[in-house]
Amino acid sequence: MAEPLVPLRTIEKLSSRVIRVLGGNPGKFTLQGTNTYIVGSGSSRLLIDTGEGRPEWIKSLKSVLDDEKITIDKAILTHWHHDHIEGVPDLLKASSGTTVYKKEPQDGWQDISDGQKFETEGATLRAFHCPGHAKDHMAFILDEEDAMFTADNVLGQGTAVFEDLATYMKSLDSMSTQFKGRAYPGHGPVIEDGPAKILEYIQHRKQREQQVLDVLAQEKENGWTSMDIVKVIYKGYPENLFAPAERGILQIQEKLSKEGKVVYDEGKGTWSLSGKSSL
Repeated sequence: MAEPLVPLRTIEKLSSRVIRVLGGNPGKFTLQGTNTYIVGSGSSRLLIDTGEGRPEWIKSLKSVLDDEKITIDKAILTHWHHDHIEGVPDLLKASSGTTVYKKEPQDGWQDISDGQKFETEGATLRAFHCPGHAKDHMAFILDEEDAMFTADNVLGQGTAVFEDLATYMKSLDSMSTQFKGRAYPGHGPVIEDGPAKILEYIQHRKQREQQVLDVLAQEKENGWTSMDIVKVIYKGYPENLFAPAERGILQIQEKLSKEGKVVYDEGKGTWSLSGKSSL
């Protein structure tokens, strides 16, 4: 994160049917903390994600339930990463009647299928499978607001990490056409124009791919290692960012390799353009 983090309140009503409760776990990768969302307008509501089990989160959640005089009927988990699911035990201690849902669920939880609807008073959520950040990653479209809970594929600040770039790009493309309003991200502030932010993400990734191709088009004695490419593209950045940047560059190279645009020489540990690559 190069830009300063926008301050967020621990508990904030974002719309007539969405309340954000921060997970109490701010950090380098979690930004202001994991966003968990209470959704609906009736006495029984839905919960999206549960944080990573910090005492601050369950305390905040209980205060909302008491103040609003509401209960949580269903908890819906976006993906398996610990900072989204580890609060489940605390939730179930406080709300034993809550049913937990996740794609590829743990024992005692219910599965989520693509397109599945979750309905409560004032809100209808539609599950949308969009792997990339994680294989089981789910976003949820809020019909009443034409909005999307984007989880960790799209963040309120900065860019997201991903397991597979090609899969991630396909998911971003498909996410961008599913809604027209706000994006409620897994971390960071609300994004008022969600589809525009997704298109910005897509453009950013395409620019990075082109930068890699541009570097490889330059002559270099002994060839280009992935770290050599990082040092060109991220020139001027602190060196302690080079190692994580290299992981991203390697994912770009793997995607370009599958597309036949670059080749890897295992003996030399270097990358070069293939004959099919066009700049």
